[in-house]
Amino acid sequence: MKFGILKERKNPPDRRVVFSPAALVQLKTLFPDAVVKVESSDIRIFSDDAYRSLGIEVTDDVSDCDVLFGVKEVPVEALIANKSYFFFSHTIKKQPYNKKLLQAVLANNIDLYDHETIVDADNRRLIGFGRYAGIVGAYNTIRAFGIKFELFKLPKAETLSGKEELIRQLKRIVFPPIKFVVTGGGKVGGGIKEILDAIKITEASVDNFLSKKYAQAVYTQIDVLDYNKRIDGQVINCKDFYENPTDYVGDFERFTKVADVLITGHFHGNNAPDILTRAMLQAKDCQIKIIGDVSCDINGPIASTVRASTIESPLYGYLPSEHKEVEVFHPAAIVVMAVDNLPCELPKDASEGFGAMFMEHVIPAFFNEDQEGILARGKMTEKGKLTSKFSYLQDYVDNK
Repeated sequence: MKFGILKERKNPPDRRVVFSPAALVQLKTLFPDAVVKVESSDIRIFSDDAYRSLGIEVTDDVSDCDVLFGVKEVPVEALIANKSYFFFSHTIKKQPYNKKLLQAVLANNIDLYDHETIVDADNRRLIGFGRYAGIVGAYNTIRAFGIKFELFKLPKAETLSGKEELIRQLKRIVFPPIKFVVTGGGKVGGGIKEILDAIKITEASVDNFLSKKYAQAVYTQIDVLDYNKRIDGQVINCKDFYENPTDYVGDFERFTKVADVLITGHFHGNNAPDILTRAMLQAKDCQIKIIGDVSCDINGPIASTVRASTIESPLYGYLPSEHKEVEVFHPAAIVVMAVDNLPCELPKDASEGFGAMFMEHVIPAFFNEDQEGILARGKMTEKGKLTSKFSYLQDYVDNK
């Protein structure tokens, strides 16, 4: 089996990579029959020489490889026919901007595996950058608080060496007695919690968070049944919410009355109630001042996220009374951080973490006849056709 590591070609440039040099050495040690090539790149966080120094071949031509690994979408003109590809295609939700990409994948008889489709038997995602989105999102949100209220200054995350340096910067801050509310308990929420715990922000139960005043900064981490309630008043379980979202209404307003900072790490399913509505933000007793929308769904469940922000310009102001963007320092503005590619700010850490997940869950499948069904579940296209699991995309690709 011959594996190729692709140069990232999408703009803005992405410095991440699926495998670090050390990870490829591990791959070749564990699977001696594997051949690995790395496509030369001048933007990757690990230099070409870092790979060469460990005996990894670096080349301008990976067309003889069987399987090609990338992070972001491969431009249509760079696709190589009759290969297997792994990358984030951003097509599984029928995203209109990538329809031509999926059409080209099919036309070129490419077997496509989207990183988002690599799941276990219970349909839980096995690989992704969610943890690092949460880590950087928490840092950027705290940085936004310091900027808005001119209390402290933090350097941009992208200028720092990694997670430990982010934590060192945050530990210098003396926080006022503010309240953070964190949505979501998955990988993104876990990354947010990792940072708050590392800098000794006290975790509070939901009941205490809502009812008590504290002399120090605190946070609470909430899941769907904390901010949604059944219309008929029953309390069942999360499974019921996911299966019957239209039986629920949002109940996040109780947090807006006491929280100063919201950091989102939730997954918001179709038909689920909005989480933070315009009406909640316009209420006179809304206390929220900073929103770090790591989940970043535009015009979605967080009403203040009117657009994605960028690593270069990560913050904007939101004026609830008029539901529009304003300057960050507008006296009535809530500050929004809604960068949609946060892991790019920690390319080394994110790449190393991603590669570890890939080594654990994906690479063995190539050498054990896919015993766990990882490749079978993740394959979107095969020999010019959509696989049965992804046949729902047929009308998407048929529409010229």
